[in-house]
Amino acid sequence: MQINEHGYGVGANSYHAAGGLTGITCLVDDFFSNMDAFPESEKIRKMHPQDLTESRKKLAYFLSGWLGGPRLYAEHYGGINIPEVHKHLAIGDAERDAWLLCMQKAIDAQKYQGSFKEYLFAQLKIPAERVKQTCAKKI
Repeated sequence: MQINEHGYGVGANSYHAAGGLTGITCLVDDFFSNMDAFPESEKIRKMHPQDLTESRKKLAYFLSGWLGGPRLYAEHYGGINIPEVHKHLAIGDAERDAWLLCMQKAIDAQKYQGSFKEYLFAQLKIPAERVKQTCAKKI
């Protein structure tokens, strides 16, 4: 994560700006609700199990550590390489953009400071693009 003038990306600053695990869980819940709601995300929704309980937990735990908080994903599931985990999927521009749309709308719905919303979305674009680069050859 890059550091900015607000201190995001330093220590647990981003984790705290996101409201800790409670705030991250709200973000993740809104993200997956958006995935169910937006027609653009139908294809990426089908890449997930019908029951999203475990997917929600994994994403919240991942974001916790990624934002500088407790490394819950590693504690519960071990290490993770985001592009590698998704390499079996066909993900191109449309799928990346649908994921980013769902995340942007979820971020917009949070009570985060505007500067953190912008920072977080910019940071999430990086792994989204890496996943697309790893998985685009399947399309």
